[in-house]
Amino acid sequence: MKKAKYIVNAFVAFTFIFLFAQCGQKNESASENATAAVAGTDMKIAYVEVDSLLTKYRYWNDLNELMIEKEENIRTTLNEKAKELDGEMREFQRKIENNGFASRERAEQENARLLQKQRDLQQLQEKLYAELQAENQKNSLQLRDSINSFLKVYNEKKGYSLIISNTQLDNLLYADKSLDITQEIVDGLNARYNPGDKK
Repeated sequence: MKKAKYIVNAFVAFTFIFLFAQCGQKNESASENATAAVAGTDMKIAYVEVDSLLTKYRYWNDLNELMIEKEENIRTTLNEKAKELDGEMREFQRKIENNGFASRERAEQENARLLQKQRDLQQLQEKLYAELQAENQKNSLQLRDSINSFLKVYNEKKGYSLIISNTQLDNLLYADKSLDITQEIVDGLNARYNPGDKK
């Protein structure tokens, strides 16, 4: 069950790396100065610390809490059903050992019922986790759209040629801290976030 949480977090991290790669034009030289001369023009560059953004963006935190709560609900539901099935299987085993069934056919019917219940539980688990993953993908798209739409408006005033992401696994080895606009982005995103509309 923790595996689903790791998959969800890895998917979201991948989404953000992809998101910020699309935020501006691609540039091989990420450590250029904010107004570096590139092909005879001035280029204004900035970067965003994705890890900090995810930690501080209230919309992401609300989505993350919601997904954790849904995963816990799924786990609770599955655990209750598994516990019930386990009890029935133990009772079945006890009856088999004590000749508690009126006939062999009745024992076989009960065994078939328990096997079907076990298959149903496995299918329910697969269904619930598939729904959770689909919802997580939808949330990731909404999150990406929220950040992209903010960056579009934000950059109309700031005029950056390139906004890149920086994560622990990124290939940005060095950047002057003056190029870091993470807190500005977080502040702007949080200022326009209304928990009632989830955008």
